Amino acid sequence: MLLATIPLAGCSSQHASEPPREAPRPQVSVTSPLQESIIDWDEYTGRFDAIESVEVRARVSGYLESIHFRDGAIVEKGDLLFVIDRRPFEAALDQAKAEREGAEARNELAKLELKRSKALLQENAVSQDQYDKQLSNCRQAAAQLHAARAAERQAELNLSFAEIRSPIRGRISRKLVDVGNLVSGGSPDSTLLTTIVSLDPIYFYFAVDEHAYLRYVRLASEEMRPEIRSDGTPVFAGLTEEDNFGHKGHVDFVDSRIGAETGTIWFRATFPNPDLKLLPGLFARCRIPASAKQQALLIPGTSVGRDQAIQFVYVLNDSNVVERRTIELGPRACGLQVVRAGVTAGDRIVTKGVETVRPGARVEPVWEKISLGSDDCLVTEQLKAFAGELRAGDAVFRKQR
Repeated sequence: MLLATIPLAGCSSQHASEPPREAPRPQVSVTSPLQESIIDWDEYTGRFDAIESVEVRARVSGYLESIHFRDGAIVEKGDLLFVIDRRPFEAALDQAKAEREGAEARNELAKLELKRSKALLQENAVSQDQYDKQLSNCRQAAAQLHAARAAERQAELNLSFAEIRSPIRGRISRKLVDVGNLVSGGSPDSTLLTTIVSLDPIYFYFAVDEHAYLRYVRLASEEMRPEIRSDGTPVFAGLTEEDNFGHKGHVDFVDSRIGAETGTIWFRATFPNPDLKLLPGLFARCRIPASAKQQALLIPGTSVGRDQAIQFVYVLNDSNVVERRTIELGPRACGLQVVRAGVTAGDRIVTKGVETVRPGARVEPVWEKISLGSDDCLVTEQLKAFAGELRAGDAVFRKQR
């Protein structure tokens, strides 16, 4: 039994002399921040509105005879929309013409009588009183002729008003009155027949708080933003169902006062709308440039951790040991997160596996290459297509100053 235990004791001492094996290091994805030139943007919510909006009403009263458009169609300026029964207006025009011809005849007769009275007055064949009466009759006949001609022109206008035409180009609404109904016109209570709104281009209204407005004015005065168009600051808008800001317009109007109750001021932008997708009344989000062009560091949003109000990232040192860094975040740009402070361009930041590591842990890094997103990209490269749109301020601000 003693001899049998000797080999076992030797094996036990051999295992005791071996060093303990190191636990496998967790693998994490790391990357370095991208350094890009970006522009800060402010986001607002607003509503599209038509540049021109018309309520189509009749200017004369009568029975509706025909309708000449399709509900919801695009109509051109001058297109025939409605026709009111023309017969009463044609009869009124004939009567006005007859009265005008009678007035012309009376005016000619008064002129002849005045001419004869003048000749007889020179021969003392009529009295001055008789001559004055003939002169007055001639003037009255001339006035009656002017009134008859005006009545004829009014009758012609009423006849033309029986045809109701589109005053603008745009999309027409549905008809609100059917053929055969009596239409009242020429008064504040005239019958509403339909409405027309222009669509291309289209306005976009949004409210800006006074602090942002003052910042825009300061940037304009300091000339910190080069390249702006003379017709205003660029605006990028996106509808509620869209993930990016693909509609491009420009500011063309800033209101003259800040609302005392809201502390905001109204901005208006004009957007081209060739496909007529943008309709008056649609809500949308918009972005406008809020800073000068500047260098910034961008990291993936997945690398940012949050501890209540504190944002942080995990950074690897030269020994691949995890360190925690508190950071200051900026806006998102090109699908990445802007970092104002806390990291440098050469740091190795953990992008995947953040939830599995802790400060002081040694990890196995796997390099991950990050790139700028193609959608919602706010770096300077995107703005090259809009050269001349950005500068210290825009013409609207300068005019107000």
